[in-house]
Amino acid sequence: MALSDSVLKGLIITECQAQGFVTTGPHAQIEKLAEAIAKAVVSHVTSAAVVTVTSGSSAGPYKVS
Repeated sequence: MALSDSVLKGLIITECQAQGFVTTGPHAQIEKLAEAIAKAVVSHVTSAAVVTVTSGSSAGPYKVS
């Protein structure tokens, strides 16, 4: 499954709403905050992720892209 910063952003906003954050109005900044967090998380996970194939001719570690 591919990571999507836009999907993660939506999930962050939804969770913030569930926790009682004000997410709408002229002074609401949750859209920018959620986008920044989502992009940082996706960037970190994709840059650090490694999959290890344990058998067969393709055995070994592979960076996730």
